[in-house]
Amino acid sequence: MDQNTGRYIIGLGAIIVVVGLLVYFFHDKMHWIGRLPGDIRVERENFKFYFPITTMILLSLLLTLVINIIRKIF
Repeated sequence: MDQNTGRYIIGLGAIIVVVGLLVYFFHDKMHWIGRLPGDIRVERENFKFYFPITTMILLSLLLTLVINIIRKIF
């Protein structure tokens, strides 16, 4: 391990704290997450299947953008 590894761990921790604070304070405003068009949801009497594919694609794009911005800064 070197100094860069420590920076990555600190950065990841900061991101987790920020996301946690957003969820804690704005949970009532984020009920659209997971209910986007393209998210697969099957609910039967004794069975529930949920696959948020559109939400995962948007989250992947957002994380890719954030990681690329952080890499350019450091």
